[in-house]
Amino acid sequence: MKTFLQKLCFATGLAIGLTSLAPQAMAQAKYKDEYKLSLVVNTTFPWGQATVIWSDLVRERTNGRINFKIYPGTSLVQGDQTREFPAIRQGVIDVAVGSTINWSPQVKELNLFSMPFLMPDYRAVDALTQGEVGKRIFERIEKAGVIPLAWGENGYRQVSNSKHPIRKPEDLKGLKLRVVGSPLYMDTFTALGANPVQMSWADAQPALASKAVDGQENPLSIYNGSKLYNVGQKHLTLWNYVNDPLIFVVNKEVWNSWTPEDREIVRQAAIDAGKQEIEIARKGTTAEDNSLIKEIEAQGVEVHTLSNEEYQAFVKATESVFNKWKERIGADLVEKAQEDIAKR
Repeated sequence: MKTFLQKLCFATGLAIGLTSLAPQAMAQAKYKDEYKLSLVVNTTFPWGQATVIWSDLVRERTNGRINFKIYPGTSLVQGDQTREFPAIRQGVIDVAVGSTINWSPQVKELNLFSMPFLMPDYRAVDALTQGEVGKRIFERIEKAGVIPLAWGENGYRQVSNSKHPIRKPEDLKGLKLRVVGSPLYMDTFTALGANPVQMSWADAQPALASKAVDGQENPLSIYNGSKLYNVGQKHLTLWNYVNDPLIFVVNKEVWNSWTPEDREIVRQAAIDAGKQEIEIARKGTTAEDNSLIKEIEAQGVEVHTLSNEEYQAFVKATESVFNKWKERIGADLVEKAQEDIAKR
């Protein structure tokens, strides 16, 4: 009997030992040669530079165990930005640096950053992404089946057109403007009297060149990098009506396939890349450094910055949209955001 018990204990101990080693062994066994990283724009833009920085840091810090391959132009979902988040969840995409706008159809709380005239300056953006609101949104994304790691930034979206300067809501009346595929954007520009048209960025550039649409709204880095001044977009208004934070994410199954040590490496690399990218995205767009704005003006573009009085006219004109979407997003979250912005 003693011999049998000894054998039983040995076998049990061995099984327990193997079980404790199983997660790490399984994780190592499941590593891919490379992981597909989705990106909407190309790598020359700040958004794209974020993916390059992240990829390089991950490869270096894991000694080549984890390698990302970048797929620009949202090519893994045939260029349709709004299909990106479901594709991450389904495993078609392994990792991504994505836009809060593009993922808002699947995660309604991300519409917060598209609320018209909620965040007047960068400190307001930081108050949300780096505070309690940001934590709540990350929790919501994780519940949706995707692992969020860090924040980046596409930047404040400014409006341009080929017809005339935009200084007051009435100036938008009748303008045919390309907007991203978001109902909130449709509501905002409809309230301002414009004729918003949803289309992908790949379709937008030829539409602007052919004058099929009159204008568009995008961060200055996208406007300048795409040389939109060469397709008639000579009237540019700086109105800071929304900002588009970026989020570094990983597919849940991919995340679980890595060892805890590698997960931490990938997370910290995303945080470090996000900080670098935010600096890049904001460069040249502030009162202290307006070099990017000057560069755009040098191309013969008329740039107008709204006065506070002009800004408040746009706030008033979109108030009904704000109130409507406050309920859709969640009044508690919106009120918390307003409270944190007021404290900034």
